[in-house]
Amino acid sequence: MRYENPMYMVEDAGAADLISGGRLQLGISRGSPEQVVEGWRYFGYEPAAGETDADMGRKKALEFLDKLKGEGFAEPNPYPMFPNPPGLLRLEPHSEGLRERIWWGAASNATAVWAAENGMNLQSSTLKFDESGKPFHIQQAEQIRLYKEAWKKAGHQREARVSVSRSIFALVTEQDRLYFGQQGKAADSFGYIEADKRAVFGKSYAAEPDQLIKELANDEAIREADTLLLTIPNTLGVDYNVHVLSAILEHVAPALGWR
Repeated sequence: MRYENPMYMVEDAGAADLISGGRLQLGISRGSPEQVVEGWRYFGYEPAAGETDADMGRKKALEFLDKLKGEGFAEPNPYPMFPNPPGLLRLEPHSEGLRERIWWGAASNATAVWAAENGMNLQSSTLKFDESGKPFHIQQAEQIRLYKEAWKKAGHQREARVSVSRSIFALVTEQDRLYFGQQGKAADSFGYIEADKRAVFGKSYAAEPDQLIKELANDEAIREADTLLLTIPNTLGVDYNVHVLSAILEHVAPALGWR
């Protein structure tokens, strides 16, 4: 969001949602580490005095959410080129219900709580800031529980939505074993994605289906979430990725009650 104009983004998101028949699930965040130093400056943006670039991103997110409501805010021209509806004008096109399908990508417990307070769904990926030294799936589960508690405390009328991401490969062919057989031996890793931010990266899951089912059943964060997003090796082509997803649906999902 540090790079975005919230007004343009409302227009684009509304158009995309209408074109897709109300199926847009839009994930936003303050943004990942950059390829350039303070890249948002090249787009004409700068934090206000006393704010960080992360503050700026969250501030823009709140403006985006506010304008998605479809409430009028702009004074109409008394001599317009085209007729206006009565009252203050909103951004167009407006898509009813899109506000409830915005997901915030949170890397910390604090921003997960902030997302809940502001009525966004939670999107937690395969890494988060290391806040306890515990295994990744446990830290992520704790993050989700804090989010749910904050959601309940905020008094929102709808149910909270939570997604987590995982790299999961069911080894059912020799090609699978060739590509991903060694990843099953991997563990969580710790490192720095920013100079002062230690992060924990979740391991990939790669094993024969029976073993994979046992390992995934012990993932606390998957149990806490209602949605699982699968990361796929897109460079290996469409056909192979269809096979990756089909293998999970056929050999893994039924035993875990996924649907």
